[in-house]
Amino acid sequence: MNAEKKPIPGLRSPREMVEGLAYFGRMLDKIRLEKSGRLPAEYRENLGQGFDKACCDFLGVAYEELRKRVWERATDAEILEWCGGQGRARDAEERKIWSVYLSKRGWRDEMSERLVFRKREAGWEGRDEIQTFFDYIDADEGREREPIAKGNRA
Repeated sequence: MNAEKKPIPGLRSPREMVEGLAYFGRMLDKIRLEKSGRLPAEYRENLGQGFDKACCDFLGVAYEELRKRVWERATDAEILEWCGGQGRARDAEERKIWSVYLSKRGWRDEMSERLVFRKREAGWEGRDEIQTFFDYIDADEGREREPIAKGNRA
């Protein structure tokens, strides 16, 4: 957890898209920051796991191979194209569906209890605006969103 609640320079929100794909750019940022020695220690132990693994599985590429490609200093779009050639090429509709799915993790699914645990751990039990893991990540890194007014939940 980011104790200062400030965005980490060079680390995007999981909501930011690369060619219509959520989270992908964040994963690449973490790899780049790790290589440069600027990735906070608490992020290193989970590299290639969790959402990183889910994203790699969706694209059909091994995390370690992706990591090597990122280290070659390719652009995000070049790396995504490489993923399509190495694994599974995903069209715009598939990327959109997967992005919506990933952005909702923790909201009324099998990850909900884990999100409640993480919120409790952070002292955020009353933060109703944190309903997904994307919300949690953004809050943890100081990217706040507008609170959801009671009775106005979508």
